[in-house]
Amino acid sequence: MLSSAHALVGSFVPYFNCYKMKAVVIYKNEKQPRCADFQEPKVQADDQLLVSVKAVAVTQYEKARATGAHYSSDISATEATVVGGDGVFVLDDGTRVYATSVSGSMAEKAIIDKKRMVKIPDNVDDVTAAALPNAVIGAAMGLRFKADIQKGDVVLINGATGFTGRVAVQLAKYYGAKTVIVTGRSAQSLQDLLSLGADKIISLLQTEEELSEQLKAIHSETPFNVIVDYLWGRSAEIILDSLKGKGAFTTKTKYVSVGSLAGDSIQLSAMILRSVDLQLSGSGLGSWSKPQVHLLMTEILPEMFAMAAEGKLKVETVAIGIESIEQHWDTAIPDGKRLVVVI
Repeated sequence: MLSSAHALVGSFVPYFNCYKMKAVVIYKNEKQPRCADFQEPKVQADDQLLVSVKAVAVTQYEKARATGAHYSSDISATEATVVGGDGVFVLDDGTRVYATSVSGSMAEKAIIDKKRMVKIPDNVDDVTAAALPNAVIGAAMGLRFKADIQKGDVVLINGATGFTGRVAVQLAKYYGAKTVIVTGRSAQSLQDLLSLGADKIISLLQTEEELSEQLKAIHSETPFNVIVDYLWGRSAEIILDSLKGKGAFTTKTKYVSVGSLAGDSIQLSAMILRSVDLQLSGSGLGSWSKPQVHLLMTEILPEMFAMAAEGKLKVETVAIGIESIEQHWDTAIPDGKRLVVVI
């Protein structure tokens, strides 16, 4: 039974002891993980810690990695892999931290890198703390480092009705955006975004001609400085076409691809690139520098946890127990909420 709660990379590590734990495991040649008894991981290096797990978010990224569909995953050589890369953990002294696991995080025990953890404020619950980081990474890294968002910018967020898109709306405003424009398919979710800081909403359910006309009209009146795209596919083609110039000077637009829920490929006219001052980039694993990742762990995530603790960053979640993972792994969580496994 699903229950409501208020509101990054798993890999295989050798196991040498006989202690058993509950874990969410995906076996070779299977497409869906299941809860199973699994051997506890063993610390392999001085910079690692064995910790207890409290909560782990189920994200599109984790689903893609678990099945080998994400470009960063490599599960072909292992017979069984514990799912999950990050989560909320408890140290031996009782301190709660967000960290990345090197053994898989959806389990009663996990190994984390002691150099890459962030303390969680006391008044942020485990479920919220587990859900927030992936969305912050999917929003803040693109806005800050790829788009270099500036105070007064006009920001378009394509596919903003999901969990990460909702966080992106709030962070765009926090980073100084003058106007935040959002697209999505759910009429109710688009309306909800207005209460989170969005200024204008665009339905993706209208015809392509209507969508194109609306985008061109808005861009003509208030040119897009930043576009953050979680969908790609056909909607990205229409948005890029709406930027096409006619030989006059244009406003610089920084277009950042973060996700590809609507398709991995697009057709891009060379005329668009030649007629617009356009910066096209992606934000994801492999595109960030070491200093940027360091800032994520030392500044951005602590700041976001503090905002959540103060009620300035709002998210909604749905919590399930680890034994329910098979039933809910492929469940579509509505209204921009995040599914979280509680251990």
